[in-house]
Amino acid sequence: MDPVLSEIYRNVINAAPYVLAAYGLLWIGLFGYITMVLMRMSGLEKQLSVLEDAMALRAGKTPGSE
Repeated sequence: MDPVLSEIYRNVINAAPYVLAAYGLLWIGLFGYITMVLMRMSGLEKQLSVLEDAMALRAGKTPGSE
């Protein structure tokens, strides 16, 4: 094998754990962010439902019957 290629492959193999760890952290961060956004959206949907019910009560309608 060519000595230059051997050196390149050795450097790539030595760096592989760091690259895999970086990708792992990236995926964990992405899933954490998505989970946080979905939880926030769920809370906002509940607040919107309460607001819609309050507006319906003020208008003299029964909540949920639009």
